[in-house]
Amino acid sequence: MIHSGTSRCRCVGLLLLGFLLVLSVGCSGKTLQYKDDHDRILRIDQAVELLRKSYVERDRPALEALLLPSGNLDQVQRDIHGDFETFQDIQLEFSIERILIEGDNIDVFVHWQGQWKRNPGEAGTRQRGHGRLAWVGTQSILLREAQGDLPFGMGSRANPSEDPARRASNP
Repeated sequence: MIHSGTSRCRCVGLLLLGFLLVLSVGCSGKTLQYKDDHDRILRIDQAVELLRKSYVERDRPALEALLLPSGNLDQVQRDIHGDFETFQDIQLEFSIERILIEGDNIDVFVHWQGQWKRNPGEAGTRQRGHGRLAWVGTQSILLREAQGDLPFGMGSRANPSEDPARRASNP
């Protein structure tokens, strides 16, 4: 009886070992089928994060390095520079809703929320919205256009906490 129990344990042990061996061989053989696409999506995500970070940190050179020179971004640049002059503290979060890629063109749809403070002691302005960031490139990702309700230009938007007389005098 002891002999048949030992062989049964040995048989179960071998089956278990064989099953684990099949699993490990099956799992170790997996590779990314579309590695180039995956890497490009990571670069797009990094570009969006760098845009957010350089805006929050008020880093003009880093922001301008992300902009396509021939892009339609003059107003966006003016809005961003106006925010830098108006606010001492900017907090901003981006959440990517979706990414559409057609050749070199990339559309990134984002939701955002943020808080802008003119002075550190004030409550500031809280806003949120969504928009489209149009990028271009495969290895180097550059912003070529921005559309929708984006956070840039908050300094020129009406602030509900401001005095209405002050808003009327500053069109």
